[in-house]
Amino acid sequence: MTLDLEPSLASMKQQLADYCQAKQIENAIVVGIHTGGVWVAEQLMSAAPTKDPLATLDITFYRDDFTKAGLNPKVNQTSLPAIEDRHVILVDDVLMSGRTIRAAMNEIFDFGRPASITLAILYDLGQHELPIAADIVGESLKLNPDQRVKLTGPKPLAVSVIETD
Repeated sequence: MTLDLEPSLASMKQQLADYCQAKQIENAIVVGIHTGGVWVAEQLMSAAPTKDPLATLDITFYRDDFTKAGLNPKVNQTSLPAIEDRHVILVDDVLMSGRTIRAAMNEIFDFGRPASITLAILYDLGQHELPIAADIVGESLKLNPDQRVKLTGPKPLAVSVIETD
């Protein structure tokens, strides 16, 4: 099943602009989590109050299941500017358990102490295992236990719901 992600991205852009204006956030750092979060963050850059290029995180070594799952065959580079006392807009494609976001925040804090972290998620699946909630959500989805969201891209960026075994 293919989903139309354009309305979700448009909603995220508007929410991000409104959120940053309400919180008086200026000169933020937009950080995408590899890989889908980077693709979504690229779409949000025009709505973000930033002059910096997109920053990226690879949370492979920060995952709490790293010893069980092992090294992902494709490890990407983390690229962050100085974040001390800066507002970070952390972007990912799917919020499921919250463990990826926890790992991303751990990595961010290894680089310094940001003024704040705003979480922007394309799809929230509502299956949180940790007390983590997004500030900006493109769309909330309710999936069956055997379904997952699959984002492909970056060009064209597309999303579908797939069946797992």
